[in-house]
Amino acid sequence: QVQLVESGGGLVQPGGSLRLSCAASGFIFSWYAMNWYRQAPGKEREMVATISAGGRTNYADFVKGRFTISRDDAKNTVYLQMNSLSSEDTAVYYCNTKIGVVYWGQGTQVTVSS
Repeated sequence: QVQLVESGGGLVQPGGSLRLSCAASGFIFSWYAMNWYRQAPGKEREMVATISAGGRTNYADFVKGRFTISRDDAKNTVYLQMNSLSSEDTAVYYCNTKIGVVYWGQGTQVTVSS
């Protein structure tokens, strides 16, 4: 079955960096686009970044120039490099993919605070 497992979250100071990983299994990873979403307390889940099967990327305006999505098809893993973090980036970060239906990971908490 499809499984997505996020990791790499934690507590970081404003201006700091984190790299999130999402390890995928149960499907042919290289065939599918992968996405990162986030959900802050009291807010709706929102798209952060996407990467197509061919490596084309797209970003939400609020992360352009700060976050980079990438994928390693040999490792069945998608990454989100996050730089210049601010308190507004505090959220649970999820990866997902759509294979007929949308699959979600369990999420990883990112907290930006001094």
